[in-house]
Amino acid sequence: MATEVPAPTIGLVLRAESRRQESSAALNTSQRGKLGQFFTPAPAADFIASLAVLPQSGSIRILDPGAGTGSLTASLVARLIEERPDVKISVTACEVDPHLRTALQATLDDCVNTAANFGVHVQVHLVERDFIAWATRANDMPGQPPEPFDFVIMNPPYKKLAASSRERRSVAAVCTETTNLYSAFIALGVHLLSSRGQLLAITPRSFANGAYFRPFRKYFLERMHLDRVHLFEARNKVFADTGVLQENVIFAATRTNGVDRGPVVVSTSRSYSEEVRQRSVPYVEMVHPEDSEYFIHISADEEDTALTASHASLPCTLPDLGVQVSTGRVVDFRSREHLRPDDTPGAVPLIYPLHMGAGVIKWPVQGAKKNNAIMLNEQTEKLTFPSGHYVVVKRLSSKEEKRRVVAVVFDPGQIDRKRIGFENHVNVFHANGSGLQQEVAQGLCLWLNSTILDRFIRRFNGHTQVNATDLRNLRYPSVEQLTALGNSWQTTTWMTQEEIDELVQQIVR
Repeated sequence: MATEVPAPTIGLVLRAESRRQESSAALNTSQRGKLGQFFTPAPAADFIASLAVLPQSGSIRILDPGAGTGSLTASLVARLIEERPDVKISVTACEVDPHLRTALQATLDDCVNTAANFGVHVQVHLVERDFIAWATRANDMPGQPPEPFDFVIMNPPYKKLAASSRERRSVAAVCTETTNLYSAFIALGVHLLSSRGQLLAITPRSFANGAYFRPFRKYFLERMHLDRVHLFEARNKVFADTGVLQENVIFAATRTNGVDRGPVVVSTSRSYSEEVRQRSVPYVEMVHPEDSEYFIHISADEEDTALTASHASLPCTLPDLGVQVSTGRVVDFRSREHLRPDDTPGAVPLIYPLHMGAGVIKWPVQGAKKNNAIMLNEQTEKLTFPSGHYVVVKRLSSKEEKRRVVAVVFDPGQIDRKRIGFENHVNVFHANGSGLQQEVAQGLCLWLNSTILDRFIRRFNGHTQVNATDLRNLRYPSVEQLTALGNSWQTTTWMTQEEIDELVQQIVR
């Protein structure tokens, strides 16, 4: 998969890889988790560097934020030495971890010395600081503000940012609100790019959709054009020697400030060494012009395109159906004093994911670690819903779970209470805060449990959460189709997956 580095400079890449392996082996698990560090293997670094569109002459400025041991820099410099020996190269590498700086400095010196052997000028600068503080000039940090860079090449750290964190506030003050270190690094990389400068990165795929990343996507897409997106079919191949399972994407994007909206090259492979399949996708297929959420639809192949077309052909949105979906209103740690482990006089059911069974709610669950009920009073009534038929969907699933979307129906005929509480780890489909028509609820539950819907979610959602925003942005069968589905479900027994899919195929065409 990776572009092969020619023989004269392959030693530079191999020596950087050796430093990466030694540093990765020495890094303890707690330190890796604290800093979100997953170092870039040489095959990935070579491939990312191969996506750079190199200038014919002049000078270029390269930024490697969170540089680790310098693998990405080494691969890009090696390519430049071979293909553009007349270009003057300036490299700025940032690294906050003092344990890595010796290895990083060795890689930077290696770049300078290797280039000099070929008559190529390389200048390097190691920033021994936190990249976000340096890039945003936070805390009155001394030094000149960064000049625009021609290339920003990165494997940023992966770690959630608390709303009150210094990093999150600093990035928001300079460019955009963001919720993860990796998206903060990308946003600042965009901020530091020159016009027509290129961003080259390997990151989690989760930024492509979901409510939390919406401000970041808006900021990114208004300034950048995606040139190339590469997906891996096997998650365990990307960072093979770290044991991490992550849905990663490699991408190249150019700073165009919204001018260029040309096609995007989308490619896939199982691992670094296996065959790459690629195709050109119209930009409007990847980023729908009317989508206020700025979702990025990465269609890996023709099957994905067919799924997209099938989804787009569905007749209705949730507003068309008169249906809304919300995250459960009860956040248990905020309502602890009102929660009860068992059914109690004055309490109403509180539904967690653990109460979700084969198409229905099973309540109460005796001996559960979570509570079964919430006391109904003036403080909690607004957190509950009136009795009725609701469709409940799990918000979280494991990466290896058979289904990404798991839906059930809350049936008031089986649990006869005047109000119900839904905990924050589930999403609830309702009609203006009340229950749905029974047949519509049953049909919606079957549709959400269909294989075609699950395949769509899995291919286009880069994370294991199914948030209310994700569900709002889907298209759905019509009320008539949902009613027909619902009438076909005898609620005394739950259908097999084959029966659900056959029914959906018959009714939803």
